[in-house]
Amino acid sequence: MVTIFKDTAYLSQQAAELFVQAAQEAVQKNGRFTVALTGGSSPKQLYQLLAQAPYKEQVPWQQTYIFWGDERWVPLTDERSNAKMAKELLLDKVPVPQEQIYPMWDEMEPEKYAQKYEQILKDHFQDQSPAFDLILLGMGDDGHTASLFPGTEVLQEKSSWVQAYYLAPQSMYRITLTAPLINQAKRVLFMTFGDGKAQALHEVLEGERNPEQYPSQLINPLNGSLYWYVDDKAASRLEKFK
Repeated sequence: MVTIFKDTAYLSQQAAELFVQAAQEAVQKNGRFTVALTGGSSPKQLYQLLAQAPYKEQVPWQQTYIFWGDERWVPLTDERSNAKMAKELLLDKVPVPQEQIYPMWDEMEPEKYAQKYEQILKDHFQDQSPAFDLILLGMGDDGHTASLFPGTEVLQEKSSWVQAYYLAPQSMYRITLTAPLINQAKRVLFMTFGDGKAQALHEVLEGERNPEQYPSQLINPLNGSLYWYVDDKAASRLEKFK
């Protein structure tokens, strides 16, 4: 489902409504809410909204489990850390138990921590389907999402839930949930806005299938719902949704 918004404030407000709905439904049905957060600029307004009334009081934080879709392999004190941003804007301001927050960082080799993070997820889901109640994603100007970048080997992953690898163009390691795990989710929400995303969004949604070049095309939940919340600038090249 693609929804086009005139401004990012209203887009973020509707994302907050979806977050609350997913959380309440999950807790009512299963007693807990499992969500994967994203980084970048796209979710900042959303996190700020969730940290204040009325949304803060509507989310069952005590039953919420926080994971991340991906991360730059930097310490949690680094300004580039997705977890640091989410902590400052949201997690420090809501009553989610600290032991239910799982940032993608530890002082070990990134590949080893990817295996550890996958085991954390397996322990969390136990014998149930590894279906996040909600995964938040952004999309880069190049069509990447999470740390699924064009031309990388992780795009071919079929079985692992979490992978870490060295991304040469950025001269750093990245750690990410893989497409097979993301596609198990009950809800996946892309938040995408700005002129710089217009070409990639057009290619992802309306172009020929080429996930090697536009990895966001890999995301298509098997039994869940896929939401694209985009502003009119990002949607400027779309034809089908005007």
